[in-house]
Amino acid sequence: MSKRIVIISGGELNEEFVLSVLAEEKQYVIGVDRGMEFLYAHQILPNYIVGDFDSVKKEIGDYYRNETNVPIREFNPVKDASDTEIAIRLAMTLGGKEILILGATGGRIDHLWANVQSLAIPFKAGIDAVIMDSQNKIRLIGGGETHLKKGETYGPYFSVFPLGEEVFGFNIKGAKYPLTNHTLTPYDSLCVSNKFLEDDVTISFMNGIVILMETKDR
Repeated sequence: MSKRIVIISGGELNEEFVLSVLAEEKQYVIGVDRGMEFLYAHQILPNYIVGDFDSVKKEIGDYYRNETNVPIREFNPVKDASDTEIAIRLAMTLGGKEILILGATGGRIDHLWANVQSLAIPFKAGIDAVIMDSQNKIRLIGGGETHLKKGETYGPYFSVFPLGEEVFGFNIKGAKYPLTNHTLTPYDSLCVSNKFLEDDVTISFMNGIVILMETKDR
């Protein structure tokens, strides 16, 4: 099995973008609840299905249950984790070394925030996990140095936010808005929409977890 697992969740799915990702070979695809409808509409058979089927058309659920051999992990809608979190944990169990989550943005903001927080589960296990759509790439970074190269990031802008507690001794070098020994707090917008000043941006801090978003306009 490929070490890269793509999760197709039930949020906004830009057709051209998602199909371009799924066109890559040697990756394992998990369809999550309403994300199954996208896969069904484009005749893409996932390797696994996860969900409570509460937001999927009955005929699509019946198709996967009765006319395919796709393994299905079905849950009661009353459960202790989101469908996307369950899919992330499944991807880890299947041995995924890289997890790409599509359809985790758009629509309800509570779902988006739950998905961002769920990135901490693979992150703490040393597994690369990224939420992506046609404008955004969201991942978590830990203590040490993270380098961003101009022209190689997902877009011209990047933003950082602490995941949970304050992050002390936070530094950004090479950006339009640099920081030195800053305390990154979860209740201000200082670190939104930064840009490159030099070809290489370095983000560094000692301890904590930071959400890094690379973004671009439509």
